[in-house]
Amino acid sequence: MSDKPSVLFVCVHNAGRSQMAAAWLKHLAGDLIEARSAGSAPAGSVNPAAVEAMAEVGIDMSAATPKVLTVDSVRASDVCITMGCGDACPVFPGKRYLDWKLDDPAGQGVEAVRPIRDEIKKLVEGLIEEIAPEAAK
Repeated sequence: MSDKPSVLFVCVHNAGRSQMAAAWLKHLAGDLIEARSAGSAPAGSVNPAAVEAMAEVGIDMSAATPKVLTVDSVRASDVCITMGCGDACPVFPGKRYLDWKLDDPAGQGVEAVRPIRDEIKKLVEGLIEEIAPEAAK
């Protein structure tokens, strides 16, 4: 097992919010925090507007793919964050669970996704300060 903290971002389709959150965490914290994302009913692909919005800030999500939420992925994570979509994660003692209330970018254009992207960045920055202050820039 790694000594670095691990965060799992969860939303239903794992196509927008959770993908952007994991990408922000990887971008801002580098290798100091492990970032994962998953969904209870993964979509076939990542939301193209989310990919475009992240590309605008220099983060490439074009190779990201939605993944299914598993008990093992929750068990392997220190922090599990649902993205305001009512997803339920399996609950294990000793894990931290958060729910970030965020608008759903599904079916939205890049103009509507930008403010969601920016809000996720702020939340991720706060999370980094809490769980790995040495990773904060």
